[in-house]
Amino acid sequence: MSTYQYFTVTTPIPCVAHVEINRPSKLNAFIEAMWLEFKIVFDALSHDPEIRAIILSGAGDRAFTTGLDVQAASQAGVLQQQADKTQDVARKAVEIKRHITEFQDCISSVEKCEKRTLPPVSRSISCRLFCWEKQLADVHVLAVICVMHGFSLGLGMDISACADIRICSSDTRFAVKEVDIGLAADIGTLTRLPKVVGNFSWVKEVSLSARIFGAEEAYRVGYVSQVLETKEKAIQAALKIAELLASKSPVAVQGTKELLNHARDHTVADSLRYTGVWNSAAIQTSDVERAMLSGLKKTKPRFEKL
Repeated sequence: MSTYQYFTVTTPIPCVAHVEINRPSKLNAFIEAMWLEFKIVFDALSHDPEIRAIILSGAGDRAFTTGLDVQAASQAGVLQQQADKTQDVARKAVEIKRHITEFQDCISSVEKCEKRTLPPVSRSISCRLFCWEKQLADVHVLAVICVMHGFSLGLGMDISACADIRICSSDTRFAVKEVDIGLAADIGTLTRLPKVVGNFSWVKEVSLSARIFGAEEAYRVGYVSQVLETKEKAIQAALKIAELLASKSPVAVQGTKELLNHARDHTVADSLRYTGVWNSAAIQTSDVERAMLSGLKKTKPRFEKL
């Protein structure tokens, strides 16, 4: 694996990468260089044919991440108070919007893993299949398991909301913290959290109040799927899940993630049409035959890299 300044990337078991946010002396708080490198890490893994699942966690005992390094951000960047009050407001707004969009894209790399959007369903079937087959050769969609412990605040919510699976240790403390620094969260929490958690009243409560909530509450509302006693046990649980996912057909895992994400963001009718187009090509994979034969023979199937 490549060496990064703010992240440690290892392969604890075959086909599984473990990415650690590695700034524990600052409670893994993010500065701009970190979120730019974050995208580089996930983009690199998404193109690695050897990797089928990713575990994301934070180094140290105290925090997954406390979010944005507010002190650093207040000294440089868009949070810095501008001395030049004569700067054109519209031009300043364009500059800030570009910054926010870049930041969003970096964090969204966890969810996207370089997947591309299929052509609109209004196109002809032959055109859609051609484009799908061309994209399938270029796309490697990975399952991402986020393991949280200690503090998971602000940007920690943005990042974890992008993940496919979230688990945490019992000491985890969460918060949508942005209102406490005078902002509405703009990197993804307010967009994704209402779709991850079915209780919109609860989402508004924690987002408007910035109150801290614990692991058991996160589990009760469905934000995490498991709560483990310690960080170490949570990592081990994530490894077991990742190993299981990595043993599945990568074509099937890719398709399932893609179709679930599409269903989340579209109507039932649109998603059914999209699924039909997707599987009209994907069902032709040799993985289907391998999986069915292994079931009949009671053997473990082996699948080629994507």
